[in-house]
Amino acid sequence: MPDGVIPATSPHHAASLPQPRTDWTRDEVAALIALPFPELMFQAQSVHRARFDPTEIQISTLLSIKTGGCPEDCAYCPQSAMHEDGGVKASRLMAVEAVLKEARAARDAGAARFCMGAAWRSPKEHDLDTVCAMIEGVKGLGLETCVTLGMLDDRQAGRLRDAGLDYYNHNLDTSPEHYGAIISTRTYQDRLDTLAHVRDAGINVCCGGIVGMGEDDSDRAGLIASLASLPKHPESVPINLLVRVAGTPLAQAEPVDPIDFVRIIAAARITMPASRVRLAAGREDMTDEAQTLCFLAGANSIFYGEKLLTTPNPEASRDARLLARLGMHTSLSQH
Repeated sequence: MPDGVIPATSPHHAASLPQPRTDWTRDEVAALIALPFPELMFQAQSVHRARFDPTEIQISTLLSIKTGGCPEDCAYCPQSAMHEDGGVKASRLMAVEAVLKEARAARDAGAARFCMGAAWRSPKEHDLDTVCAMIEGVKGLGLETCVTLGMLDDRQAGRLRDAGLDYYNHNLDTSPEHYGAIISTRTYQDRLDTLAHVRDAGINVCCGGIVGMGEDDSDRAGLIASLASLPKHPESVPINLLVRVAGTPLAQAEPVDPIDFVRIIAAARITMPASRVRLAAGREDMTDEAQTLCFLAGANSIFYGEKLLTTPNPEASRDARLLARLGMHTSLSQH
């Protein structure tokens, strides 16, 4: 059993477990991903059970509070103004009360965390005023709050903290080596700088990536190694399966083998044992069996609701049926 893999134990003993490693190398992660599948799943389950209830799934809901018109050129994203054939029209920032209406519905449907996304390079001051009011209102409903607004400086991160923000999402997307093939309008270091500002402000980090953007096995290992080598692991790690949207440069990307995707989930769980690993975008195209393997590999959070920003997500009733078939339950606990 490699370094960092913890024998199975009760999740109630998690506090006594050693601190997770933050020095994972690409080669170590690549070796994990390449393990025989039964061995990889056993190790992922052992790590998962050491810190979490393996039958529990955390539910989050994601709302696009400002859609389209983004000046970035992310090749996967239909909200980019550079991908006009992506079918997403630019909209204005939603009103606070309209967002709170959606948050109430999410809470009543069982969500523990309400995530708000805006298609910006970085927020303007007057927009940040409105977002801070949204954060305060959503927290007043008893939900955890998460926003993704693009790049932040230290002062903006401080404002979000003062509004009571729980989590900030800012994904690395892919490996440092493959990044330039996907995005040219901001650098990998820009992303790391924003994550540092969020950490320094005392806000929890939600940071993951996307599988299926033409990367090779080494890049997938490089993404997980980059996440697992941050000074502190993200509290939430969303792993997305590329949604191939017509009109974007990646519309014709090769599909990802479901077993290969499960391997990435398992590697995330083993290398970041205390993090919530979220099975994020792309679930609409996954079979129930593929999602079940992801849960067995250590994914313990999903987005609930029929849309993720602008792309489809399984109907809530489908998710409820699957979780019931598996004997799993949702959690409203804070994490």
